[in-house]
Amino acid sequence: MTPVELSRTVLHAVRSAVADGELDVVVPPRVVVGPPGPGGCGDYATNVALQLARPAGRAPLDVAEILRLRIRETAGVADVEITGPGFLNIRLERAAATAATAALIREVLGRRGGDTPDAPGDDLSASGDQSASGIHDIAGAPGISSTRSTSGTHSTTSTTSTTSTFGTCSTSSTPHPPYGHTTALNGHVIPLRIPYDMRAEVVADALVRIIATQGGRVEVAHVRPGERVDLRPVPAAEDPAPLGPDAARWALLYPAGRDRPRITADHLLQRESNPLFRVRYAHARTRALGRNAARLGFDGVPGEVDVPDAGAVVRALAEYPDVLAQAGAQRAPDRLARHLVVLADALLAVQHTVLPLGDEKPSVAHRARLALAEAAGTVLAGGLSLLGISAPEHL
Repeated sequence: MTPVELSRTVLHAVRSAVADGELDVVVPPRVVVGPPGPGGCGDYATNVALQLARPAGRAPLDVAEILRLRIRETAGVADVEITGPGFLNIRLERAAATAATAALIREVLGRRGGDTPDAPGDDLSASGDQSASGIHDIAGAPGISSTRSTSGTHSTTSTTSTTSTFGTCSTSSTPHPPYGHTTALNGHVIPLRIPYDMRAEVVADALVRIIATQGGRVEVAHVRPGERVDLRPVPAAEDPAPLGPDAARWALLYPAGRDRPRITADHLLQRESNPLFRVRYAHARTRALGRNAARLGFDGVPGEVDVPDAGAVVRALAEYPDVLAQAGAQRAPDRLARHLVVLADALLAVQHTVLPLGDEKPSVAHRARLALAEAAGTVLAGGLSLLGISAPEHL
C-alpha cells in the first residue's frame, strides 16, 4: 500500500462516514498522508480529522475516532492510533509495510524518465532588463525550457514594469510525470511581482520550476522601488557570482527568505560541514553504487530494505511530493533545499550497506538496498534540477 493508496483509503473512510450520516461535511478532493510527525507513531499519519472538525461541527478527537474505526478495518492496516489533538497514525502490517516501501521505490524509479543530472534542462534564456549581468548568469542557470517576453505597464503608476513568463512545465500532460509532480495547479497562472534584485530573481526562477511541478505557470513582473511586491527575500550583502552558478544559487536559495544569505567560500568546500556538498556527493554516490553494482552483475529491485536506518530514507522519499507542494504554496524554495539535505544525510548513513563486502555474493537484500539508493539519487537529481543546480555523476 503506497502513500497514494493509503490516501485513497482514508478518503474512502471519509466518504463512508458521510454516506452513513456520521459526518456532515463536504468530502475533500484529496487527503494528505505522510510520515508521522513529532509525537506520532506508526508508518503514516494524516491530519484529516482536524481539517474536517470545524465544518462537521464536531471535536477533532470525535472525528478521528469515527475515521479510526473505519480505516483499521482495511486489509493491510494493523492498527490506527489517535495522537495529539486528533492526528490519525496508521501502522501497516509488516507485509503491507514492506510492499508499501517497494511500491514507493518502484513509483520513484518508474517515473524518473531520462534525467540528465549534469544539465538539469534547457537553457532558461533571459531577455529584457536586468539589474546586473550576474543575475543573468545565476538566475538564468539551466532549467526548464521557457520564453521570456516583455509587456505592459501598470496603469496605476507612471513607471514601466517588465512582465516575464519565466517558464512552464509540460510534465502534467505526459503519461508518467516525474515523482512528486501533480496536476493540482493545472490551468492556474500565478503572478509574482518582484524587485530588481539578484536574490529575488533567483528565488522567482526556482519558484517557476517548483510551481510547474504542480501544473501551474508563474508570470513574473519586475517592479520599481515603492511599488507593491509579492516576493521580497532579504538581499545578499555581497555579489555571489564569484562562487560560480551552482554555489551562488544554493547560497541564495538555502536560507529562508527572511534570512540574509551568507556569501562565503564555505559553499565551495568539499566537507561534511557544507550542505550543498553533502547533497551533491550523496547523488554522486548513488551513481557510483549503480556503476559498481553493474560490474558485480546485479541491479536494483524494489523489495524489503532490512537496514534499520533506511527508514529515514523512505520517509524522506515519501515526504518529497508534499515538500514540493508546500515550497510552491509558501513561495519558499528553501523548503526544498533543506529537504534535499535531509534525504542526502539519510542516504549517506546507509550507502555503505548497499554493495556486498568481501566474498559476499549479491543477494535480494542488496538489490533492494540498491533500488532504494537509486530512488534517492533520482529525487536528489530532480530536486537539484528544480533549484537550477547541477547534480554531477562524479564528485
